[in-house]
Amino acid sequence: MQDPKPSNAEIASELDSIADLLDAGEANVFRVRAYRQGARQVRHTEDPLADLVLEGREDRLKDLPDIGEGLAGVIAEFVRTGRTALHQDLLGEVSPADVFRQVPGIGDDLARRVVESLGLSTLEELERAAYDGKLGRVEGFGERRVQMVRDVLAGMLSRSAGRMLRKDAADKGGTPEKPPLGLLLEIDREYRDKAAQDKLRTIAPKRFNPEGRAWLPVMSVRRKGWDFTVLYSNTQRAHELRKIRDWVVIYYDHDGSGGQVTVVTDTLGDLGKQRVVRGRERESFHYHASRVT
Repeated sequence: MQDPKPSNAEIASELDSIADLLDAGEANVFRVRAYRQGARQVRHTEDPLADLVLEGREDRLKDLPDIGEGLAGVIAEFVRTGRTALHQDLLGEVSPADVFRQVPGIGDDLARRVVESLGLSTLEELERAAYDGKLGRVEGFGERRVQMVRDVLAGMLSRSAGRMLRKDAADKGGTPEKPPLGLLLEIDREYRDKAAQDKLRTIAPKRFNPEGRAWLPVMSVRRKGWDFTVLYSNTQRAHELRKIRDWVVIYYDHDGSGGQVTVVTDTLGDLGKQRVVRGRERESFHYHASRVT
């Protein structure tokens, strides 16, 4: 079970993740730098910042260098809830492919292949794939390009205190824990039901939304020790195929092990139209078959 009081390293990781998404979304360079510097300051602070928030002394956060009122509010929200609204909103505005295009040598086509082939969503996951051999199996990623990705990400992610721990796990053959398939399908069904009933907060994504309309529902829930953030896919491919109300993207985290999956409607299976988790199709079919009486 996740510790209700996040460490300074966990707070810094949240600020870093926000900075990554802001950077991928081409936000103001000074805003991106503010989150980078704030994360660095939090990571190097010895006293637990969560204590200031939980003891009602969050104003003291602004006494730290590089922590202004805005970052202090984000930190306080993360300490109290384990997530931030800004991070969730950015997930709806910035696609994983946008994130991967930050890496020199990965253009539009390669970024899209990484997402479609491996289902990755973060630079940390990309780094892990570069070390465990998965990235090398994606078309266009030969040995030299994979090594270049390793070298570049070593610099880009050096600020993360958990980077070497993740690398060690990959080198040892360890794999991140994944949510049970049945739980993912339950979350998918709950999200689509609530979205259809207008029971969810909606955000206005910047991509493919020139009118600035708040149409994208976002759901954040905790189930069986897992934290989920769920929203419809706002990718170019989903729009092209008119699947934005069908493809559901689920971001998950459990004790620091996180990832992303996409749930779609399968029309080719023997059981008719069923929801399946991409990358776990066979398991999805067995799951549905076991429930047929």
